[in-house]
Amino acid sequence: MPITKEDALEYHSKPTPGKISVTSTKACRTQRDLSLAYTPGVADPCLEIEKNPADAYQYTAKGNLVAVVSD
Repeated sequence: MPITKEDALEYHSKPTPGKISVTSTKACRTQRDLSLAYTPGVADPCLEIEKNPADAYQYTAKGNLVAVVSD
C-alpha cells in the first residue's frame, strides 16, 4: 500500500504533533520536589558524576538517549 502525503501529514500531526514527548519520571508537585529536581538538589548528583563520569548512567537518562541523524 503506497503512503500518501495526506497519510504522512496526518500521522505526524494527530492526535499530538511530533513523534516524541517529554514526560517527567519524578514527581514535580511540591516545592520540595522541584528543589530536588533543580537547584539545589541537582548539585549532589552532578558532583558525583564529576568524580565518576560513569555515574551519569545512574543519575541521568543518558543511557536512554538515541540520536537520529538524517539529511
